[in-house]
Amino acid sequence: MNKITEIRWHGRGGQGAKTACLLLADVAFTAGKYVQGFPEYGPERMGAPITAYNRISDERCTVHSNIYTPDYVVVVDETLLEAVDVTAGLKEEGAIVINSSKDPEELKPLLRGYKGGVFTIDARSVSEKNLGKYFPNTPMLAAIVKVSRVLDEDQFVADMEDSFSHKFASKPQVIEGNMNCLKDALKEVKGA
Repeated sequence: MNKITEIRWHGRGGQGAKTACLLLADVAFTAGKYVQGFPEYGPERMGAPITAYNRISDERCTVHSNIYTPDYVVVVDETLLEAVDVTAGLKEEGAIVINSSKDPEELKPLLRGYKGGVFTIDARSVSEKNLGKYFPNTPMLAAIVKVSRVLDEDQFVADMEDSFSHKFASKPQVIEGNMNCLKDALKEVKGA
């Protein structure tokens, strides 16, 4: 049977959740996977909650709908834990990855009884250290690859470097900062 990994992203407009979702689709495609990466659009504006989705598989996927029972959830903004039911439909054999400086155990009471894996990464700290500004999407992208194991980490890093090299050919400092951000994020994920 075709094993499809489904990931749902929760963020706020302007934080890069959609961009990270699409980057994950690009790099998974480069790795030879069948992919879907798409945002759910509505009347979003800067700061408003947004949702994006990934499906990643070794075989063609014929499902083309939003994801209602994801294997993994990525929460780019910790304040969404109280505003949105981010664990709705999340499989207990999966996991949630939250952008937070807190330990996973501290956040469990906000997860509406979710019993699966809980992981955190301080995307702000990783981003500011490596990029000089707060761009949570790059660390969150690395964190979901680490937690889900949907891609080989070494191949992911190599493919992301190739992708960044094309996108930012005239800005080598941007490439270096983003690569350092990805590598640090892979090491900084905390899990419970």
